[in-house]
Amino acid sequence: MSRTIRVGLGARSYDVVVDRDLIGRAGTLIKPLLPRGRTAVVCDETVRRLHGAQLDDALKAAGVQASWIVMPPGEQTKSWDGLAEVSNRLLALGLDRGDVVTAFGGGVIGDLAGFAASIYKRGIDFIQIPTTLLAQVDSSVGGKTAIDTARGKNLIGAFHQPLLVLADLGVLGTLSDREVRAGYAEVIKYGLLGDFEFFEWLEANGGHVLQQRPEALAHAVARSIEMKAQIVGADEKEAAARALLNLGHTFGHALESETGYGSALLHGEGVAVGCAQAFRFSAMLGHCTAQDAARAEAGIAAAGLPTRMQQVKGAPFPADRLIMHMAQDKKAEGGRLTFVLAKGIGQAFVAKGVDAEAVRAFLLSEGATA
Repeated sequence: MSRTIRVGLGARSYDVVVDRDLIGRAGTLIKPLLPRGRTAVVCDETVRRLHGAQLDDALKAAGVQASWIVMPPGEQTKSWDGLAEVSNRLLALGLDRGDVVTAFGGGVIGDLAGFAASIYKRGIDFIQIPTTLLAQVDSSVGGKTAIDTARGKNLIGAFHQPLLVLADLGVLGTLSDREVRAGYAEVIKYGLLGDFEFFEWLEANGGHVLQQRPEALAHAVARSIEMKAQIVGADEKEAAARALLNLGHTFGHALESETGYGSALLHGEGVAVGCAQAFRFSAMLGHCTAQDAARAEAGIAAAGLPTRMQQVKGAPFPADRLIMHMAQDKKAEGGRLTFVLAKGIGQAFVAKGVDAEAVRAFLLSEGATA
């Protein structure tokens, strides 16, 4: 069941290990990467309570000196204030460039700790130990780090690759059903954007993944990481193919911005709605068939994920405000909107310069208000 997937980036290449009981073995796996045998572990209060003792014991057993920085849970921690807090705590610990930060948590902690590491004393190394399905299959791999601002999600950040990623499948058993489904949205995204056979496998086995049956879960996580590693290795800084990983994100980020990055809409839920919208928008523009759009939506909905804006708390949303959020998106250029659209399931492409009026018409047809 154990898989090691290499992210090929020349001298900055690293491994993503997918297995069980990796936290229990983390000290042995991490120590060779620590020049001074010390690390600052950044986590949130929930992860510290659930898994902190196990990691602490594993690090101590290997002779690793760990200092803990524990943050409040939730997307709001991924902010200017959160970045200042982590940075100040690192300074107080006296970490130098030979030390390493360990991000121990979901996507929020991975993004925040990774960004803090990228700017601390002009950059120190970090390690990812993702504890959610979404973080394991997406945000922990590829080196994207960032914080959110009032103007949009992930607009302030840096590309900063980790030294190692440990995806311990065993910790996923402590997640709520909602969090597992949110992570599954990123899994099915990989099938939708570039692997029709994987999408078909998920149609047949998605229930087993959500139930965390060991073999199905391991395959889904490993295949997702494998696809991301291949794309990142070919296009680290999103000049071309890596943009395909943003399928559903332009729509989804707009909804996250409109709902305030809170519990009303988890990131994976936004991606789920966004992927379904991307396929329906593609069908409206004539890029894919209505049948493909319906099949994509059905695959997402089968996991208990939202596929329509009306399912998001706070709906209906004003079309012009959603477009305003999209215009702030990192992928927008010169005020023109960029979307990842699809010619079919497994055939995503980047569409630049999309007419805002076409987007507005689509959003109105989806139930947005004028």
